[in-house]
Amino acid sequence: MGRLAAALAAVAVLCVTLAAGAEVVDEFGGGASFIFGDSLVDAGNNNYIPTLSRANMTPNGIDFAASGGAPTGRFTNGRTIADIIGEMLGQADYSPPFLAPNATGGAILNGVNYASGGGGILNATGKVFVNRIGMDVQVDYFNVTRGQLDALLGRDRAREFLRRKAIFSVTVGSNDFLNNYLMPVLSTGTRIRESPDAFVDDLIFHLRDQLTRLYTLDARKFVVANVGPLGCIPYQKTINRVGEDECVKLPNQLAAQYNSRLRELIIDLNAGLPGARFCLANVYDLVMELITNYPNYGQLAYIALHYDIDHAHICMHHHLLAWVDAGFQTASVACCGNGGSYDGLVPCGPTTSLCDARDKHVFWDPYHPSEAANVLLAKYIVDGDSKYISPMNLRKLYSL
Repeated sequence: MGRLAAALAAVAVLCVTLAAGAEVVDEFGGGASFIFGDSLVDAGNNNYIPTLSRANMTPNGIDFAASGGAPTGRFTNGRTIADIIGEMLGQADYSPPFLAPNATGGAILNGVNYASGGGGILNATGKVFVNRIGMDVQVDYFNVTRGQLDALLGRDRAREFLRRKAIFSVTVGSNDFLNNYLMPVLSTGTRIRESPDAFVDDLIFHLRDQLTRLYTLDARKFVVANVGPLGCIPYQKTINRVGEDECVKLPNQLAAQYNSRLRELIIDLNAGLPGARFCLANVYDLVMELITNYPNYGQLAYIALHYDIDHAHICMHHHLLAWVDAGFQTASVACCGNGGSYDGLVPCGPTTSLCDARDKHVFWDPYHPSEAANVLLAKYIVDGDSKYISPMNLRKLYSL
């Protein structure tokens, strides 16, 4: 089969899949996403606190259609993976940042975003940024939202809404290594005091408590992401001076150790919390696959999911197939950044260099994926198989 014929067949399959995956709409409307975590999913909470961890400056957000390309506080060029997952599950609008003035009234029925750049599982994580919102405080903030939902819907309907219509996504843990255990300034109080085993034990202990607290507040459908291959991000590759096809071993070993314990935790919580469904997103293997085989990943999924227009309309426009064979060009060099071989030292901002083809870079900046990468990651988490999301994908979780 020729490349054009294969592309046409792929488009046909994608169109059928998208049509079959139409979301269920009932009295509560589309889905709701309550989002917890760090800068991978922060939608602007850090705009409202005095912190060194900010993304509310150009060219961040340059491809974010909802803002007309203006920065919103998202640490990427467009949508975060949480934004895209919400769209795919039928969410009517993006979950507003908890600290934003518009996170009130009916807007919270779309969900709320509590994530904070620099935040982690442990309260000490990210203190190099002066201020950030860790997971303990994020759960406290959800407790405030929980009271608002009671006032808005009534106690019984609020409970039903949360248990039936809401997905609770948790993307956290990277900063606990990058901006705590692996950071020399902080390691004098952590790495000297704790072995890797003890540190991971501490992370799992606190995360168990945080997830259980959410359960007591009527969260029932969870997706928890494991930690990605930290040693492969441009920042780590730059400071450790590894080759383009290499990753730094220690960060990846720590991530793998944590991920193994996280899988055990998810199994325990599924068995021990009646009515709860916890799904584990295997971000580590998914990102590693993308990094390892980046030239093989074209923009087919990106085309179909990037535009907020009718899917049938997309499928009728064959000229879009010109993008199908345009795979990523690099999984090492940051699109926006400066310093070293991979532009991995200086975070993205008005004075840093910017690549020409943003959809050809796996990484937007020294730490975070590009929107094009986020679209592909979201696709596998929502509709993928057990290799990347288990025990079920998010489409099935949402339909329960």
